[in-house]
Amino acid sequence: MKLAAALSERADLQRRISEIGVRLNNNSKVQEGEEPSEAPDGLLEELDRIMDRLEELVSRINLTNSRTLRDGKTITELLAHRDCLKDKIQVMRNFLDSASNKVNRMTHSEIKIKSTVPVAEIQKKVDILSKELRKTDELIQELNWTTELAGAVCK
Repeated sequence: MKLAAALSERADLQRRISEIGVRLNNNSKVQEGEEPSEAPDGLLEELDRIMDRLEELVSRINLTNSRTLRDGKTITELLAHRDCLKDKIQVMRNFLDSASNKVNRMTHSEIKIKSTVPVAEIQKKVDILSKELRKTDELIQELNWTTELAGAVCK
């Protein structure tokens, strides 16, 4: 199984867990004399099966990510780098939005507001970081589709 397939299955299992949670809540109480539309015991058994599979899958994904190297970095390190780049870019874009907003003056006697930073220079840095983010994300996607999932984790 390729890593990408495992990631897809993980997402599906997480969606199913969420759905079971809703179904459990919907069947947690009934009016006296009524029956629930679904048996909570059966839903709890299904939840146990899905959680067991998810635990195995996440362990194997994490093991694969920590063992797979490209250019001296593991997938785990690439994922951390990508996440930090996303956060930094978002903060810098918000800052640039604030720094580049014009404040209109109604009269010449009002206080003049100016940016405290060179917006164009910072925008160039954001563009460079965005390019790095795209390349990192492409590399991660490539590795997801070409890397075999690590074997079962021993318990």
